[in-house]
Amino acid sequence: MRFQTKNVHFQHKMDSTEVSKTKPIFQTSAFSFENFDDMEGFFEGKKNYLYSRMGNPNTDDLGKGVADLEGAEAGVATSSGLSAILAGILSVAKAGDHVVATQDLYGGTYQLLARELPDLGISVSFVNFESREEIEEAITENTVLLYSESVTNPLLRVEDLTGMVKIAASQNLKTMVDNTFATPYLIRPHEASVDIVVHSATKYIGGHSDVTAGVVTGNFDLMTKAQGKVSNLGSNLGPMDGWLACRGLKTLSLRMQKQCDNAQELAKALKENDMIKSVHYPTAVSQHGNGAIVTVDFTDELSVHEFSKRLEWIKIVPTLAGLETSITYPAGTSHRSMPKEMREKLGVTDSMIRISVGIEDAEDIIAVFKKALS
Repeated sequence: MRFQTKNVHFQHKMDSTEVSKTKPIFQTSAFSFENFDDMEGFFEGKKNYLYSRMGNPNTDDLGKGVADLEGAEAGVATSSGLSAILAGILSVAKAGDHVVATQDLYGGTYQLLARELPDLGISVSFVNFESREEIEEAITENTVLLYSESVTNPLLRVEDLTGMVKIAASQNLKTMVDNTFATPYLIRPHEASVDIVVHSATKYIGGHSDVTAGVVTGNFDLMTKAQGKVSNLGSNLGPMDGWLACRGLKTLSLRMQKQCDNAQELAKALKENDMIKSVHYPTAVSQHGNGAIVTVDFTDELSVHEFSKRLEWIKIVPTLAGLETSITYPAGTSHRSMPKEMREKLGVTDSMIRISVGIEDAEDIIAVFKKALS
């Protein structure tokens, strides 16, 4: 079955007694049983559900649906992208362990890795993943995991997944990649033998800016551990949110293709403007396109603020991947908590905006940006 078909038909078959065309919302905190022996069946693996913190048909659909598209054995839905990252890390790391992470990553992930993991006894080193030498120098006898993003936020650097996996394999380490920006429509890290893949399903998986969710995928053993962390930490996804994310997932192929096409056209148009110093937009990401994010560095900070005031119908939103085109200011939102010297070293400047390109007509998107830049 090809990707687009699999994308639409990912949900589980329902029991013969369930005749609804769409999967019902199992808006329940727990599941009932005929007797105590019947309930014991859950713990013996004969029953799927007991308590929604431990699993629910709607959230399981999301985890398994994304896992199927990613080419993974299993997937676990969580309450957010960050909780998916935490579940993935804790499935391989414990107190005393060490993680080597790319320095070029989402600001929220930086906060989790730099501020929260050390409180759990897990140390983290941030290095330039474009340098094999820097990665290898950062690895210690306590290192258990290499962490990166398939396409980085907001600079859109495309990770060399094969190279990353080779380094990890030579040191007997696990690998973990955030695939939020690319989605499995463009990149499938498991095909490069990455062990764990995570998504903020709030973004392209959900696609409609109406749900906060995460997904972590991998082999059965790792995902059993991840599910245990989600259940024990209470970072499970609610049934309604699971249902909404599944509804969004069904149209992933259509949305991503249109958004990628529009982003390609916008990036090309923006490169011709004198107010813009540089345009970050990757090439050769996938046969389907190069992603739906365009990051722009203006000539100065004043220009970027003036530009934001001139935009007519483009919303300023501290997130991305909705149907509508929007912009944000990484230095003031996603990367606000990152030390300024680290931001500037990476190239996340005070004169930068990140554009999340929507599904509108490409000519209208280009026109509104050109008008604001004139």
